Amino acid sequence: MGPDGKKLLNIIILGFGFMFMFTAFQTCGNIEQTVIKSFNSTEFHGSGYTSMAIIYGVFSASNLIAPSVVTVIGPQVSMFLSGILYSAYIAMFIQPFTWSFYTASVLVGIAAAVLWTAQGNVLAINSSDSTIGRNSGIFWSLLQFRTVFISLTVISLVGCFLFFLIRKPEPESSSRSEVTESLLQDESLNAGKISVTREMLLLSVSIGYTGLELTFYSGVYGTCIGAMTRFGSDAKSLIGISGICIGVGEILGGGVFGLLNKNNRFGRNPVVLLGLITHFVAFFLIFLNIASDAPLAPEGGTDLKAFITPSVGVALLCSFLLGLGDSCFNTQLLSIIGFTFRDDSAPAFAVFKFIQSIMAAVAFFYSNYLLLHWQLLILVIAGFMGSVSFFAADWVAESRKRDSDYDSI
Repeated sequence: MGPDGKKLLNIIILGFGFMFMFTAFQTCGNIEQTVIKSFNSTEFHGSGYTSMAIIYGVFSASNLIAPSVVTVIGPQVSMFLSGILYSAYIAMFIQPFTWSFYTASVLVGIAAAVLWTAQGNVLAINSSDSTIGRNSGIFWSLLQFRTVFISLTVISLVGCFLFFLIRKPEPESSSRSEVTESLLQDESLNAGKISVTREMLLLSVSIGYTGLELTFYSGVYGTCIGAMTRFGSDAKSLIGISGICIGVGEILGGGVFGLLNKNNRFGRNPVVLLGLITHFVAFFLIFLNIASDAPLAPEGGTDLKAFITPSVGVALLCSFLLGLGDSCFNTQLLSIIGFTFRDDSAPAFAVFKFIQSIMAAVAFFYSNYLLLHWQLLILVIAGFMGSVSFFAADWVAESRKRDSDYDSI
């Protein structure tokens, strides 16, 4: 197997590892608030939204130290140990206690920062300027392949062990080898420098939007569907089906947009624009179909309706559109960050996850208090601003590339 084949195999293994882990964790997140409501009738007292807010808040802060951790113990061991903590968090739902529930949330937040920083490093090392878009699409589509907490724990552990199959690619040249060896040096300092570059400042608005909509599709929307008593007695069972529809949208988007990036004929901006339109359609249909008090409804659900007769088909269509739009944004963000900050991939992806996770934490916090229509309004405004800022960042990145190519002639 040649160097390119080995790198592609590494990306596929990376994608499958994350697929197994986040099949478990995202399914857990989708049903967490609903499950926690049932536990609250016993000695246990907690909030799924609060737990996720803690996870993403700690995640954000831990990105400051994550590059240094990856430097010391290496990306493979970093991902493996982080995956163990994810698995422990999922296993805790077998018999939760209030103190352990929130303690585990803190530990998973730390693990998430290390895991995603290591992932960005592996993705960048195994990609070139011509393959970063394709590899981002492959990774994202495999990640989104998404039922009982014991089974989820086993699946997550399988993902942990897959990380040890990733091989170190052969260096293309001595200069590239030197870049690779120095990639993880002074990461915290580099992260600070990267965070104030023009490209990252522009991208931060787009990244922040992905954090907000991550909270919505992974935690809030499933809870809303399960709370709609007008969907019938099986409304809570629709949460899992909604997660499947989100996953189908993610997989389709990741695969298609990965191929588009491989050909590099259309650029990143049309894909982001498609994602924005897809999300706006989904938000409008959710506004019409789901009762405004659904995110805050008690365990018994809500009997209210929005502006149309609640439809299960429309609700699941919105789940698919949320997944498709999310893949549009994330594949292109992974692509442009890997393209723009190739020689500083670990700190760049740490900044990416720092911004995304802190906005996700904010969204999980306000999800405890805001009615659905206010949450949708926030998403619409943030989505529009994020798309415009992405267009500007992509223009800056492409302009610098053209200037660099011109100077090298």
